[in-house]
Amino acid sequence: MGKEKSLGQFQKDQMLTVEITDIGNDGEGIGKIDGYTLFIKDAVIGDKVRAKIMKAKKNYAYAHLEEVVQKSPFRQEAKCPIARQCGGCQLQNMTYERQLEFKQNKVRNNIVRLGGFDGEFVDSIMEPIIGMDEPWRYRNKAQYPIGRNRDGKIVAGYYAGRTHSIIPVDDCLIGVAENKEILDIVIAHMEKFGVAPYDEVSGKGLVRHVLIRKGFTSGQIMVCLVINYRGRKSGSAGVGEKSGLVEYIPGQQALCDALSKIPGMTSISVSINTEKTNVIMGLEIHTIWGADTITDTLKGLEFEISPLSFYQVNPRQTDKLYGQAIEYAALTGAETVWDLYCGIGTITLSMAGSAGKVYGVEIIPEAIEDAKNNAKNNGIKNAEFYCGKAEEVLPEFYEKKRVSAEGSALPESALHPDVIVVDPPRKGCDEKCIETMLKMSPSRIVYVSCDSATLARDLRILCDGGYELKKVRPCDMFPWSGHVETCCLLSRKEVIIDVF
Repeated sequence: MGKEKSLGQFQKDQMLTVEITDIGNDGEGIGKIDGYTLFIKDAVIGDKVRAKIMKAKKNYAYAHLEEVVQKSPFRQEAKCPIARQCGGCQLQNMTYERQLEFKQNKVRNNIVRLGGFDGEFVDSIMEPIIGMDEPWRYRNKAQYPIGRNRDGKIVAGYYAGRTHSIIPVDDCLIGVAENKEILDIVIAHMEKFGVAPYDEVSGKGLVRHVLIRKGFTSGQIMVCLVINYRGRKSGSAGVGEKSGLVEYIPGQQALCDALSKIPGMTSISVSINTEKTNVIMGLEIHTIWGADTITDTLKGLEFEISPLSFYQVNPRQTDKLYGQAIEYAALTGAETVWDLYCGIGTITLSMAGSAGKVYGVEIIPEAIEDAKNNAKNNGIKNAEFYCGKAEEVLPEFYEKKRVSAEGSALPESALHPDVIVVDPPRKGCDEKCIETMLKMSPSRIVYVSCDSATLARDLRILCDGGYELKKVRPCDMFPWSGHVETCCLLSRKEVIIDVF
């Protein structure tokens, strides 16, 4: 009875002093008063803070950090001056070493709590998280919304957390240095030529976003302006029209001339998006200067990257993550491998040199075309790619014994592969996809995950279906954020028949 009364004392706008004793899934500090839990963004484990309750529930509340009364030994000053407002880097005020510890524990705890695995068992198979030597300037891709500030000035930046209010970003420290120069040129051009940024409320204005990609190995740079273009449509999706044929942006040639002076500039394009939607990219892409794609090298292979291509944003860590996946696959040169959710074929082709045959599946048609071109450009002849949902394509292969791309029946080895690799979106693997994986019964499954909660769920299903979890290794692909990638190895249990 006394406890219930205590819980009822907490309400909105109340100021409290609390010690931070834990970290939440998104890196927020967690403190408790009389059993009542407070989630406090920007508070670091070990801090003693004053916080103001913003939203109170029966057993917990979300609170705003007002003052750090006593600093944690793990607290540091954020390198970025707008880290708190932006919200993209939730952990900049925590030492990098403590971040890695937090992410290791996050993966471990999710597998134990959500997957139902024994804690001591998980501790025995978990390998240390793969961190970065230099956790800054690691992103090869950035998408900046363009809008106006309160004074009417055109700005580029990032959306503040849970809003569509743009926080102006002069120089994002996890992006490449060229981003600032590119944005300065685009905004100066818009001001000079009277080009209006897109307004979400009215649906008017031209420039919605600026997408920037850089090949870390090649040094090549791509700029794609997402525009609310309502003029003459020409050509089909993905077909470029060179500058001069169609002017999508007032003063287009002058903009291309200015951007092309940046060292490494290789491709300038526009993506047409006239929909009232939160989706950034439109499907109609037109090249207005240079090449349609840029290239980059990963695991010794060269990949073509278009504006719509999925390509991991941290190439240095991707190299390490894929290296771990290849190690877990334990390929000897004769194995058949299926790579589900294959994107432009990065994992598939990385494994091709050590396998007998590799198959890739991806839902995005443009990505499959990129994958096929990447195989051809790298001289890889033992890879086949199929377009569709993994949960639909895989059962079709297994149940109907679908023919290969060349028109011949797939060999038995394709229907019962040695290794299946999955790298699904945040929601994890589809139930039907997992069902078919269990029917195909590969010797090993390598699961690459960007969400350890859905990973834990899927690991439990796979282990209940006859597999044993052998190895787990987190990889820090997104320093200063609460996100973490994980690579797992599962091995099919051998059925031992007692003949006596």
